[in-house]
Amino acid sequence: MKIHQIWLHPVKSMEGATVEWCDLDELGMVGDRIWAVRDTEKGGIRGAKKIGGLMRLSARRLDDSLRGSNDVVRITLPDGREIRSDAASVNDVLSAALGTSVTLEHLRPAEDLDHYRRGAPDSDDIMAELRGVFGREESEPLPDLSQFPPVVMEFESPPGTYYDCWPLMVMTTSALRSLAAALPDSHVDVRRFRPNFVIDTGDEPGHPEFSWTGRRAKVGEAEIEFIGPCPRCVMVTRAVADDLPEDRAVLRHIVRDLDQNVGVYARVVKPGRLRTTDPFTFL
Repeated sequence: MKIHQIWLHPVKSMEGATVEWCDLDELGMVGDRIWAVRDTEKGGIRGAKKIGGLMRLSARRLDDSLRGSNDVVRITLPDGREIRSDAASVNDVLSAALGTSVTLEHLRPAEDLDHYRRGAPDSDDIMAELRGVFGREESEPLPDLSQFPPVVMEFESPPGTYYDCWPLMVMTTSALRSLAAALPDSHVDVRRFRPNFVIDTGDEPGHPEFSWTGRRAKVGEAEIEFIGPCPRCVMVTRAVADDLPEDRAVLRHIVRDLDQNVGVYARVVKPGRLRTTDPFTFL
């Protein structure tokens, strides 16, 4: 097995881009999800679970070094216009594009707890709120919430980060091929699932990553440990671009046939650099 793709998403919930290399540190991928939007009316950092239009925007870093002091990104709007994260008008432009008042905010230290606290829910009915976030119909089960780190019950993300639960989400070429076969009327595209990297698993069938829980692997110079399958939410149904429209059938298949999961969460055990085509080897 080897690394097939590396995806860098500089802004939470916006489309990212593939890169040829990246560095992993104890928090995950350097340069990944270093910006996010805050809902100025309801409060709280928000992703596409709440503001679905975020997935129709894309973002790329201007500084390819990833470790430089320049974290400026260029954001592309659905109509093709571009704006930099350091532009004076960026909040107004993003608010108009998303149809809700937001501010673009950079990662802050983990000690700034108020920055990461959850905003107001959309519903006072907790079950309705959870069904909305996870995109579940009333007849469908919710994920087992005990599998998520307790910190995300209070905070939108683990303080000091903008990822949802765990530092990395990994998919395989087998999983993408299996999804496409199971959903012939849907457009299955890796952009729906927002992995950090995709592992080339050759002709292996199904979703082999589901069996990786608890295992460690060497990827390039780094080592990672797999935590468990990734429960999927409403985001995989969102429109990403004109060629990738909204599609709720994707989530129906995931809930019904895949025990609600696609991909697998992981954490960094040993920091290091990895490149596309680097070998992926279990330890």
